[in-house]
Amino acid sequence: MVKIFTTNNTTILVSSSVSSAITEQWFCPDFWRQQQALVDAKQGRATAWFFSYQGLVAVLKHYYRGGLIGRLLSDQYLFTGIEKTRVYQEFALLESLKNKGLAVAEPIAAKIQVSKLIYRGDIITKAIEGATSVREILQNRELNEDELEKIAVTIAEFHHFGAYHDDLNINNILFDSYGKVYLIDFDKGELREPDMIWQNANMERLKRSFYKEAGKWPTFHFTDAQWQSLYEHYLQAR
Repeated sequence: MVKIFTTNNTTILVSSSVSSAITEQWFCPDFWRQQQALVDAKQGRATAWFFSYQGLVAVLKHYYRGGLIGRLLSDQYLFTGIEKTRVYQEFALLESLKNKGLAVAEPIAAKIQVSKLIYRGDIITKAIEGATSVREILQNRELNEDELEKIAVTIAEFHHFGAYHDDLNINNILFDSYGKVYLIDFDKGELREPDMIWQNANMERLKRSFYKEAGKWPTFHFTDAQWQSLYEHYLQAR
């Protein structure tokens, strides 16, 4: 169950498994920089800030819009209630998926800041140890058969529980330092009734991402045979 704390125009969500006192400062990269606790930063649509706290390495991300509307509104969203925000919905979904034993980045806390009819948001999750994306791997070498099977089985497990990922692509599939596969970035994701129509569409989106990334890089170790193998493993696991 998500714990909710509200003061003035700010609401902080905290995972049921977190006992630390979370304050607004947690959502400010400069706070962690002053504590000399920033350990890394990765650029994507937005910067992901990695910080260390009492032996825990966590990831802080701000919510930004994508596409053409993102150029106009950047990080602003229409506020119609806390539980309708993308921040709350992703956080609650991650909490639910974690409790089902699925391999997600564990939620720690999130912040929703409201100003009139506009809100902005941030989320903090536990960092995945030694995380390397499928895209990063393919820039250096081919995926072996065991890795292809692990990816397929992991996706099948999520689909079995009706976990819909709105942007299933090879940047959002990670291997940890022990070879376990995780899915990350569940913004606009949801729990649905398992159904082959949306599940197949999810896999088609993933397939397109392989070929899209292959066209971006001078060296990319991906073949049609690899996709066929991954998809066959997925069908067997589903």
